[in-house]
Amino acid sequence: MCDICVMTAVKEQMLSRRSFFAAGAAATAAVALSSGATTPAMAAGHGGVVDMTHMMDETFPTYFGEPGISYEATANFAENGFNLNVLTVMEHTGTHIDAPLHFSADGLSVDEIPVENLVCPLCVVDIAARAADDPDTQVTPDDLSAWIAANGEIPDGACVAMYSGWAAKARSDGFRNADGDGVMHFPGFHIEATQMLLETGAGAIAVDTLSLDHGPSADFATHYAWLPANRYGIECIAGLDQMPASGASLVVGAPKTGRGTGGPARIFGMV
Repeated sequence: MCDICVMTAVKEQMLSRRSFFAAGAAATAAVALSSGATTPAMAAGHGGVVDMTHMMDETFPTYFGEPGISYEATANFAENGFNLNVLTVMEHTGTHIDAPLHFSADGLSVDEIPVENLVCPLCVVDIAARAADDPDTQVTPDDLSAWIAANGEIPDGACVAMYSGWAAKARSDGFRNADGDGVMHFPGFHIEATQMLLETGAGAIAVDTLSLDHGPSADFATHYAWLPANRYGIECIAGLDQMPASGASLVVGAPKTGRGTGGPARIFGMV
Protein backbone atom coordinates (compact mmCIF):
# COMPACT_ATOMS: atom_id res chain seq x y z
CA MET A 1 0.00 0.00 0.00
CA CYS A 2 1.37 3.49 -0.88
CA ASP A 3 2.35 5.97 1.87
CA ILE A 4 -0.52 8.31 1.03
CA CYS A 5 -2.98 5.41 1.15
CA VAL A 6 -1.68 4.39 4.57
CA MET A 7 -1.95 7.94 5.93
CA THR A 8 -5.47 8.30 4.56
CA ALA A 9 -6.54 5.01 6.15
CA VAL A 10 -5.09 6.00 9.52
CA LYS A 11 -6.85 9.38 9.44
CA GLU A 12 -10.16 7.73 8.59
CA GLN A 13 -9.71 5.26 11.45
CA MET A 14 -8.89 8.07 13.90
CA LEU A 15 -11.94 10.06 12.82
CA SER A 16 -14.08 6.97 13.18
CA ARG A 17 -12.76 6.37 16.72
CA ARG A 18 -13.34 10.01 17.66
CA SER A 19 -16.91 9.83 16.43
CA PHE A 20 -17.42 6.63 18.41
CA PHE A 21 -16.13 8.10 21.66
CA ALA A 22 -18.00 11.39 21.14
CA ALA A 23 -21.22 9.47 20.63
CA GLY A 24 -20.51 7.37 23.71
CA ALA A 25 -19.88 10.44 25.84
CA ALA A 26 -23.09 12.06 24.65
CA ALA A 27 -25.03 8.89 25.43
CA THR A 28 -23.49 8.68 28.89
CA ALA A 29 -24.40 12.32 29.59
CA ALA A 30 -27.95 11.71 28.43
CA VAL A 31 -28.29 8.70 30.72
CA ALA A 32 -26.87 10.67 33.66
CA LEU A 33 -29.31 13.50 33.10
CA SER A 34 -32.29 11.24 32.61
CA SER A 35 -31.45 9.22 35.74
CA GLY A 36 -30.87 12.27 37.91
CA ALA A 37 -27.25 11.20 38.54
CA THR A 38 -26.04 14.75 39.13
CA THR A 39 -25.77 15.77 42.77
CA PRO A 40 -27.83 18.69 44.12
CA ALA A 41 -24.64 20.70 44.62
CA MET A 42 -23.68 20.34 40.96
CA ALA A 43 -27.10 20.67 39.39
CA ALA A 44 -27.32 24.46 39.51
CA GLY A 45 -24.05 24.96 37.62
CA HIS A 46 -21.08 27.09 38.67
CA GLY A 47 -18.87 29.61 36.94
CA GLY A 48 -15.65 29.49 38.95
CA VAL A 49 -13.53 27.39 41.29
CA VAL A 50 -11.77 28.66 44.43
CA ASP A 51 -8.99 26.76 46.22
CA MET A 52 -9.96 26.54 49.88
CA THR A 53 -6.88 24.65 51.05
CA HIS A 54 -3.80 26.02 52.78
CA MET A 55 -0.42 24.85 51.52
CA MET A 56 0.79 22.43 54.19
CA ASP A 57 4.41 21.91 55.17
CA GLU A 58 6.34 21.71 58.43
CA THR A 59 5.86 25.45 59.04
CA PHE A 60 2.05 25.32 59.18
CA PRO A 61 0.76 25.93 62.75
CA THR A 62 -0.81 22.98 64.53
CA TYR A 63 -3.04 22.62 67.56
CA PHE A 64 -0.29 21.12 69.70
CA GLY A 65 2.43 23.41 68.39
CA GLU A 66 4.63 20.70 66.87
CA PRO A 67 5.19 20.30 63.11
CA GLY A 68 2.43 18.20 61.62
CA ILE A 69 4.47 16.74 58.75
CA SER A 70 8.05 15.62 58.16
CA TYR A 71 9.86 14.66 54.97
CA GLU A 72 12.44 11.96 54.32
CA ALA A 73 13.89 12.09 50.82
CA THR A 74 14.49 8.52 49.63
CA ALA A 75 15.32 9.38 46.01
CA ASN A 76 16.43 12.51 44.17
CA PHE A 77 16.49 13.40 40.52
CA ALA A 78 20.27 13.93 40.26
CA GLU A 79 21.11 10.44 41.53
CA ASN A 80 18.00 8.39 40.75
CA GLY A 81 16.28 10.15 37.88
CA PHE A 82 13.19 10.83 40.00
CA ASN A 83 12.24 12.44 43.31
CA LEU A 84 10.52 10.55 46.14
CA ASN A 85 9.72 11.48 49.73
CA VAL A 86 8.44 9.42 52.63
CA LEU A 87 6.01 11.61 54.57
CA THR A 88 5.12 11.27 58.23
CA VAL A 89 1.85 13.16 58.71
CA MET A 90 -0.23 13.85 61.79
CA GLU A 91 -3.84 13.35 60.64
CA HIS A 92 -5.10 16.68 61.96
CA THR A 93 -2.79 19.18 60.34
CA GLY A 94 -3.23 21.79 57.65
CA THR A 95 -6.64 22.02 56.02
CA HIS A 96 -8.11 18.76 57.19
CA ILE A 97 -11.13 16.61 57.99
CA ASP A 98 -12.35 15.58 61.44
CA ALA A 99 -14.05 12.23 60.92
CA PRO A 100 -16.70 11.06 63.41
CA LEU A 101 -14.19 8.52 64.77
CA HIS A 102 -12.00 11.38 65.98
CA PHE A 103 -14.25 12.02 69.00
CA SER A 104 -16.27 8.82 69.34
CA ALA A 105 -15.67 5.18 70.18
CA ASP A 106 -17.13 3.72 67.00
CA GLY A 107 -18.02 6.54 64.60
CA LEU A 108 -17.26 6.51 60.90
CA SER A 109 -13.58 6.58 60.00
CA VAL A 110 -12.58 9.04 57.31
CA ASP A 111 -12.70 6.40 54.56
CA GLU A 112 -16.26 5.51 55.57
CA ILE A 113 -17.74 9.00 55.09
CA PRO A 114 -20.18 8.55 52.17
CA VAL A 115 -18.76 10.19 49.07
CA GLU A 116 -22.08 11.92 48.38
CA ASN A 117 -21.62 13.80 51.67
CA LEU A 118 -18.36 15.30 50.39
CA VAL A 119 -20.03 17.41 47.69
CA CYS A 120 -22.37 19.80 49.44
CA PRO A 121 -24.00 23.22 49.54
CA LEU A 122 -21.90 25.77 51.41
CA CYS A 123 -23.39 28.16 53.99
CA VAL A 124 -20.98 30.85 55.20
CA VAL A 125 -21.68 32.49 58.57
CA ASP A 126 -19.63 35.69 58.79
CA ILE A 127 -18.42 36.69 62.26
CA ALA A 128 -15.18 38.34 61.08
CA ALA A 129 -15.99 41.83 62.38
CA ARG A 130 -16.69 40.46 65.84
CA ALA A 131 -13.60 38.22 65.78
CA ALA A 132 -11.38 41.20 64.98
CA ASP A 133 -12.30 42.66 68.39
CA ASP A 134 -12.76 39.43 70.35
CA PRO A 135 -10.64 36.39 69.38
CA ASP A 136 -12.68 34.20 71.73
CA THR A 137 -16.00 34.93 70.03
CA GLN A 138 -18.13 32.02 68.85
CA VAL A 139 -20.83 31.25 66.31
CA THR A 140 -24.09 31.46 68.27
CA PRO A 141 -27.73 30.49 67.61
CA ASP A 142 -28.38 34.18 66.92
CA ASP A 143 -25.80 34.08 64.11
CA LEU A 144 -27.48 31.03 62.60
CA SER A 145 -30.93 32.59 62.91
CA ALA A 146 -29.69 35.75 61.18
CA TRP A 147 -28.22 33.64 58.35
CA ILE A 148 -31.51 31.76 57.94
CA ALA A 149 -33.50 35.01 57.93
CA ALA A 150 -31.29 36.36 55.14
CA ASN A 151 -30.79 33.21 53.07
CA GLY A 152 -33.52 30.69 53.87
CA GLU A 153 -33.33 27.34 55.59
CA ILE A 154 -30.02 25.49 55.76
CA PRO A 155 -30.02 22.95 52.90
CA ASP A 156 -29.89 19.24 53.63
CA GLY A 157 -26.33 17.95 53.56
CA ALA A 158 -24.88 21.46 53.77
CA CYS A 159 -21.53 22.40 55.23
CA VAL A 160 -22.03 25.36 57.57
CA ALA A 161 -18.76 27.30 57.72
CA MET A 162 -17.60 29.91 60.19
CA TYR A 163 -15.81 32.78 58.51
CA SER A 164 -13.81 34.62 61.16
CA GLY A 165 -11.02 36.03 59.00
CA TRP A 166 -8.54 33.82 60.83
CA ALA A 167 -7.10 32.25 57.65
CA ALA A 168 -5.10 35.43 57.05
CA LYS A 169 -3.06 34.61 60.18
CA ALA A 170 -2.14 31.10 59.03
CA ARG A 171 1.57 31.77 58.55
CA SER A 172 2.04 33.57 61.87
CA ASP A 173 1.96 32.92 65.61
CA GLY A 174 -1.37 34.74 65.60
CA PHE A 175 -3.04 31.63 64.17
CA ARG A 176 -2.57 29.73 67.44
CA ASN A 177 -2.67 33.02 69.39
CA ALA A 178 -1.44 31.41 72.62
CA ASP A 179 -1.14 33.54 75.74
CA GLY A 180 1.55 33.35 78.41
CA ASP A 181 -0.11 30.31 79.96
CA GLY A 182 -0.26 28.47 76.65
CA VAL A 183 -4.03 28.94 76.26
CA MET A 184 -5.00 29.60 72.66
CA HIS A 185 -7.50 32.25 71.64
CA PHE A 186 -9.41 31.92 68.36
CA PRO A 187 -13.09 31.64 67.35
CA GLY A 188 -15.17 28.47 67.00
CA PHE A 189 -18.71 27.10 67.21
CA HIS A 190 -20.61 27.57 70.47
CA ILE A 191 -22.18 24.35 71.74
CA GLU A 192 -25.66 25.89 71.55
CA ALA A 193 -25.16 26.69 67.86
CA THR A 194 -23.87 23.16 67.32
CA GLN A 195 -26.96 21.72 69.00
CA MET A 196 -29.14 23.94 66.83
CA LEU A 197 -27.42 22.63 63.69
CA LEU A 198 -27.93 19.05 64.86
CA GLU A 199 -31.65 19.71 64.49
CA THR A 200 -31.15 20.55 60.79
CA GLY A 201 -30.03 18.41 57.87
CA ALA A 202 -26.53 19.94 57.84
CA GLY A 203 -23.87 17.30 57.27
CA ALA A 204 -20.69 19.19 58.15
CA ILE A 205 -19.35 22.25 59.91
CA ALA A 206 -16.15 24.06 59.00
CA VAL A 207 -13.90 26.64 60.62
CA ASP A 208 -11.00 28.76 59.39
CA THR A 209 -9.24 28.17 62.72
CA LEU A 210 -7.48 25.23 64.36
CA SER A 211 -10.53 23.76 66.07
CA LEU A 212 -14.30 23.42 65.79
CA ASP A 213 -14.34 24.58 69.42
CA HIS A 214 -12.97 28.03 70.21
CA GLY A 215 -9.39 28.25 71.43
CA PRO A 216 -9.93 28.43 75.22
CA SER A 217 -12.23 25.38 75.24
CA ALA A 218 -11.28 22.80 77.85
CA ASP A 219 -14.13 20.36 77.18
CA PHE A 220 -14.34 20.19 73.35
CA ALA A 221 -18.12 20.37 73.69
CA THR A 222 -18.72 20.98 69.99
CA HIS A 223 -16.47 18.09 68.94
CA TYR A 224 -18.25 15.74 71.36
CA ALA A 225 -21.70 16.85 70.20
CA TRP A 226 -21.14 16.99 66.46
CA LEU A 227 -18.81 14.13 65.52
CA PRO A 228 -20.53 11.27 67.39
CA ALA A 229 -23.66 12.13 65.37
CA ASN A 230 -21.72 10.76 62.36
CA ARG A 231 -21.29 14.22 60.87
CA TYR A 232 -17.86 15.52 59.98
CA GLY A 233 -15.88 18.69 60.51
CA ILE A 234 -13.35 20.71 58.53
CA GLU A 235 -10.64 22.73 60.26
CA CYS A 236 -8.21 25.31 58.86
CA ILE A 237 -10.30 25.92 55.75
CA ALA A 238 -9.13 28.78 53.52
CA GLY A 239 -10.84 30.99 50.97
CA LEU A 240 -14.08 31.73 52.81
CA ASP A 241 -13.56 35.42 52.08
CA GLN A 242 -14.18 34.58 48.40
CA MET A 243 -17.42 32.69 49.04
CA PRO A 244 -20.95 34.09 49.10
CA ALA A 245 -23.12 33.53 52.16
CA SER A 246 -25.17 31.00 50.17
CA GLY A 247 -25.33 29.49 46.72
CA ALA A 248 -21.81 28.03 46.47
CA SER A 249 -20.89 24.36 46.62
CA LEU A 250 -18.04 22.65 48.41
CA VAL A 251 -16.04 19.69 47.13
CA VAL A 252 -14.14 17.95 49.92
CA GLY A 253 -11.24 15.75 48.82
CA ALA A 254 -11.15 13.68 52.00
CA PRO A 255 -8.42 11.03 52.22
CA LYS A 256 -9.51 7.41 52.02
CA THR A 257 -7.28 6.13 54.81
CA GLY A 258 -8.53 3.01 56.54
CA ARG A 259 -9.25 3.54 60.25
CA GLY A 260 -8.37 7.23 59.85
CA THR A 261 -9.72 9.72 62.36
CA GLY A 262 -9.33 12.41 59.73
CA GLY A 263 -6.64 13.68 57.46
CA PRO A 264 -5.38 16.51 55.26
CA ALA A 265 -7.79 17.31 52.44
CA ARG A 266 -7.80 19.26 49.19
CA ILE A 267 -10.96 21.35 49.28
CA PHE A 268 -12.36 23.69 46.67
CA GLY A 269 -15.46 25.79 46.32
CA MET A 270 -17.56 26.30 43.20
CA VAL A 271 -19.29 29.65 42.79
